[in-house]
Amino acid sequence: MKFTRIAAAGLLASSLVLTACGGEAEQATEAAPEGIPGMTVENARLVLPPVAGNPAAVYFDLDYEGDRALSIRRADVTGAEETQMHAYAMNNGKMEMGETMPIAITKGTKIAFEPGGYHIMAFGLADTVQAGTTVEVTLTVSGGDKYSFDAEVRAAGDER
Repeated sequence: MKFTRIAAAGLLASSLVLTACGGEAEQATEAAPEGIPGMTVENARLVLPPVAGNPAAVYFDLDYEGDRALSIRRADVTGAEETQMHAYAMNNGKMEMGETMPIAITKGTKIAFEPGGYHIMAFGLADTVQAGTTVEVTLTVSGGDKYSFDAEVRAAGDER
């Protein structure tokens, strides 16, 4: 009889501990932030290449009004095997395109990802990425936070 009471008390204490742990885990999940506060993207578009198999270019307008200084360190495009952030710069008297280092942003930063400036190159596009559809673009900043948005897919000859 004494053993049964001890066992019952142990089971009750264990269930209370498990309930408390479960409640804390739920709160931690609910508190996880989504996106990057203060970041907005407009006019997003992916322009398909004129020659199949070549990379596509992604352009958009980014506005950042967040309080933390960040760096955009990576971009991903759904349906692309690889992506790279690119920019143009003078090199030995010639304007050349190349992969860029992380892009620093602070409160008030406005960046046009556009032809002749910053842009994202999307390599190895899936056949499902076709004009008239959309693709998801995800920017990853220092610290690992991510901001995702949809980009309209345009044909090679459409407005960039």
